Amino acid sequence: MQHMKRNTVVAGGVDLAWVEQGRGPPVVYLHGALTTLEEGWLGPLPDLATEHRVIAFDRPGHGLSGTAPGLGAVWRQAAVIRGAVRALDVVDPVLVGHSFGGAVALAYALQFPDEIRGVVGLAPIALPEARLETALFGVRSWPGSGPWINAMAAPVDAALLPILWRAMFLPQSMPDRFASDFPRDLAGGRSQLRADGEEALAMPMELSRSALAYGGARAPLIILQGERDAVVSPWRQGRMLAALWPRAEFRGLAGLGHMAHHFRPDAVIQAVEDLASGSLARRAERAPAFA
Repeated sequence: MQHMKRNTVVAGGVDLAWVEQGRGPPVVYLHGALTTLEEGWLGPLPDLATEHRVIAFDRPGHGLSGTAPGLGAVWRQAAVIRGAVRALDVVDPVLVGHSFGGAVALAYALQFPDEIRGVVGLAPIALPEARLETALFGVRSWPGSGPWINAMAAPVDAALLPILWRAMFLPQSMPDRFASDFPRDLAGGRSQLRADGEEALAMPMELSRSALAYGGARAPLIILQGERDAVVSPWRQGRMLAALWPRAEFRGLAGLGHMAHHFRPDAVIQAVEDLASGSLARRAERAPAFA
C-alpha cells in the first residue's frame, strides 16, 4: 500500500500529518502504539465518513508527523493535537481514540471538556500498570544509549513487529486488507519506535496524573472494548475507567479482542452518534446517582 496522501498542520511547533474524509458532524481519530493513521482508515473510519467529517492524525512521532522533546507525555500530546484541531476549524468534535490513542483522547477531554462532544475510547489504556511495551521499547528512549539500542534492535524488530501486529487482533485473525495494506515501513521505522518508547516510559506517571483527575471529568465517555482483549484488560482498564469517570458507559463486545473496532464498525458508529446527538449525556442526567 502506498501511504495515504496526507496534509500537514503546525501545532505547538510540531508538523502533524492528517487525512480527512466526509462531511457532517466532526470526528477526530487518534491511533494507538505501533500504528499510524492508516490503522483507522483500514478499520471503521470509511464507514464513519459517510455521515461525518472524519479527521485522523498521525500522533506526534508517528507516521509522517514530527515530534519534540516531551511529547511522549499524553497530556502534552493532547494539547498539541488540540491546537491542530483548532487550526483546522474543527468545532465540537467527538474524539475517538484507540489504545494509547485513547489515553491521549482522555487527557484531551480532561483539559478541554467544553470543546468536544465526548470521547469514544476503543480499548483505552487509562490506568498505570506494568506493561510489556515498556520493556520492549522503553529502553530506546534512554538518554545516551537509547538511539544505539534502537538502531541495533532493527534485525530483532524485523521478526518481532509482525508478531506484535498480528497479536493485536487475537483471538481474531488480522483481516486480509489490513495484512496487505498496512504501512509497516512507517509503523516500524526507527524514529517511530523511539517515539513508542518515549510514550511507554512516560506512561506510568502520565496515567497516574490522568487517574487522579477522572473523578472530576465533565465530558461524556463511551468505552468500547472486546471482552477477550488480551492487550488492554477490560476489567483492570475499561470497566475500572467507567467506574471512575462520572458520565461514562462501558460497552463490552463479546468474543472480540483488542482490535474489536475492526470487526464491529457498527458499534463505533452507534457510539459516535450517541455522543454527537447528546443522547448519552441525557441518559446520564436522568440516571440515579448510585445506579
